[in-house]
Parts: sequence; C-alpha cells; structure tokens
Amino acid sequence: MAIAHILRPYQVEIGHAVLESVLRRRGLTFTVEIARQGGKNELSAQLELLLLTLAMRSGGNLVKCAPTFTPQVRTSIQRLTDRLRDAGYGDLWHTRGGYTVCVGRARQLFFSAEPTANVVGATAHHLLEVDEAQDVEKEKFYKEFRPMGASSNVTTVLYGTPWRQDALLEEMKQANLELERRDGVKRHFSFDWQEVARLNPLYGQYVEQERQRLGEDHPLFRTQYLLETVNGGGGLLSATQRAQLQGHHPRLLSPRAGQVYVAGIDLAGGYANEEEGSLGREESRRDSTVVTVGELDFSACDAVFREPAVRVVQHYWWTGVDHATLYPQLADLLKSVWHCRRVVVDATGLGQGMASLLERALGRATLSPFTFTAASKSRLGFNLLSAINGGRLKMYAPDSSPEHRELWRQVSQTEQRFRANRTMDFGVPPSRGHDDFVMSLALLVEGSGYLPRSARGRVAE
Repeated sequence: MAIAHILRPYQVEIGHAVLESVLRRRGLTFTVEIARQGGKNELSAQLELLLLTLAMRSGGNLVKCAPTFTPQVRTSIQRLTDRLRDAGYGDLWHTRGGYTVCVGRARQLFFSAEPTANVVGATAHHLLEVDEAQDVEKEKFYKEFRPMGASSNVTTVLYGTPWRQDALLEEMKQANLELERRDGVKRHFSFDWQEVARLNPLYGQYVEQERQRLGEDHPLFRTQYLLETVNGGGGLLSATQRAQLQGHHPRLLSPRAGQVYVAGIDLAGGYANEEEGSLGREESRRDSTVVTVGELDFSACDAVFREPAVRVVQHYWWTGVDHATLYPQLADLLKSVWHCRRVVVDATGLGQGMASLLERALGRATLSPFTFTAASKSRLGFNLLSAINGGRLKMYAPDSSPEHRELWRQVSQTEQRFRANRTMDFGVPPSRGHDDFVMSLALLVEGSGYLPRSARGRVAE
C-alpha cells in the first residue's frame, strides 16, 4: 500500500509484480524499460526501502549493480538514503564500507558492474537489481552477478532503456517475451515517454522540446524516449537527413558585414590516437586538410534551440600540403579574411602542433582544440545528427565545385556503428576513401555554440 501512495500507476504495476515474486519466492526475472527520467530509479529505491523494512529483523541481502560506481552506483546509494531519511527512519539505518546500507539486520549492497570490478562472493537473498542493464557486459552479469541469487532463487530486475540488439537488456527482454507467450506471466514492462507524459504533462513538454532539438530519428531519442533498439550500423544520414542538410543560400568568397563566422578544421594526419578498429583508423590517415566556414544565424535561438543555426558558406581543401607550409595561409584566412569568432581544430596526433600555432595566431578565446577519442567522437556525431535533424545546419547551394561534390560523396559513404555505453563511431570505411569533409563539418557544428554577449542576453530574455 505504501508504494501506491507514492509512485505512478505504471510504477505500481511493476512494483506489485516484483514484490509478489519476492514474497512468494518465485525467483522471476523482470525486464523494465521506462523512458528516460520516467521514474525507474525512484521505483528501485522504493522497492529497496520496503524490502529492507520487511527484512530488518530476519536479515538478508539485496544486491544492486550498475555499469559504473561513479556516478551511477553513488546516485543509487544517495537516492536510497534520501528515502530512508524521508521515511523518518532516524538511527535505524547506517552505511558501511561506502557501498552497503544497513536497516536493522537487512543489508542493501551496491556494486559496480565494470569489467574489472571484483564482486565475486556476495549473496542476494531477496532481490538482485541491474541498473542501466543495456550497458552491462553479458559475461559479467552471467558469470558474477547471476549466481549471487542461486541459493535463494532470488527475484531479479533489469532496468534500462534499449540500445543495441545484442545488449544484455534486449537479450533478457526477448527471453521474457517468449516466456510470457508460453505461460502468460508478465515479465517485461515497457512504458515510453507518452505513457509517462499522460501522468506528467510537464514531462511531456520537456520531451517534446527534446524531440524538436534532437529529431525523432536521432539514436538517443529513439532509444531513450521511444524505447526502440538501434541496429549495429548503416549509413550515417538517411535520404531525409541529406535533404535537410542541403540549403539554398549561396557560397561566399568573403564575409558579410555584421555577421558572425566560425570554422571547423580537419587536419591531414589526424586520428593517430584513435582506438584500433574504429571507422577511419590510423592506417587510413587523411592526406587532406579541410576547412569548413559557417555563418551563424542567431534568429534561430529560442527556448528549444539555444544555439544558433549555422549556414556553411565556404570550403577550403588542400591535399598533400604539410602543416608548416599551410599554417600562414590558414591563419590569414581565419583571422584576417573571415574574422572567425571560434575555430575548432582537430588536435589529435600530428594536429597538436598546428593547433598550438593557430592558438597563438587567433588567441585562446577563439581557438578550440578537439582531440578525437571514442567518447568525444561519439558526442561529435550525435551533435551533428541533432543539428541536421533540427534544421540548424545547411550546406550552400550546389555550385558544381570540387568541394561541393566531394562533401556529398563523403556524406553518402559515411557509416555509423553503435557501440556499448551509448556511444557511436562514424566515418568512411578506408576502402571507400576519406571523410575529412564530414569531420570538418562535424567540427564546425562543435564550434557553432558561440554566442556573443548581446545574443546571450536576447536568448535569456
């Protein structure tokens, strides 16, 4: 009854199913997918609070794991201790060792599910929970966490949102759906953002803004709000997205008075530090340097789109020119011709030297070095997709130039590959050529967040 007074109906439905399995020692495994910020963590904390209370005299363990100790496990610990305080438990509870919350003789154990974490030996007597299960390695779960509940036939709950089709959460979900077809016992619960919004209109307004900002076909929106899985890979841009990227404004030879310009630079010889096996790996280092110049449109800034739109207005392309020879021309174009307010440059590997030289010429306030790693490149790709989906990035009109043709050739060849922990790799496979125009375009988007003080003031109003 306590759960029903606090949680929303869909959380109560899940909670009752889990409690029935725990109290009757049925040992069921549940998969729970709730749209991001829809309340799965609150449900987990309330279940833990109730079960710790019921077991405070008899004792026993509950176990919860998450992909990382910081911040995910720490956040779960904080939420449970907050609920204990809210419930007025006073000195009936205490923490131990930084990962255990004790209520009487009952204990809630929190563990990291990182591959190197040492968790063997713990026992789950009442409940085993896996938070963000889509990011937990299957081998880690089956080898080290699943056996924790063997002696007590423990009830297990995997929480999360979909990601790849080969993820632990998706595998367990499909197994649950098959079991449901056989015996009619509900084991999988799924509530997308619209289900949550029916009970929380403010949440619905927020997600509507996210849909406008990211685009409904953005991988993060599809997985975290629509609860759809993504395929292993494929083309980065769909036909619709390519159509959105194409603009109608003219290419410019020089800046227009009163406008603000930014640039993205992909340097020849970059990516030396990128991890092995990624798209565009070291063996296929670019032999071209590409500069993409964009004009910012601050009229696009509003409550949803807090960054300006960017119109690509010029490309520069050098092949086989070393950095020392290229530097004077590059610095002059960026500083004296376009008066760029922000320049994002690939500072990976050999790019570090050029980035340092440009910083001296343009100043630290203007030059932003970008180092490619798996995580930073993933963010770059997601931001590129968001800008295109939101109509905030437009290419100049076709002009039959080599640069225009090469940009679109590379766009058509660029692939994406989804990896663990909601990261994405993108690029042109080495056998198909280069992707320096695409990377330069993505770096331009990275620099398009520049807002002069006057524009910041207008947005804030």
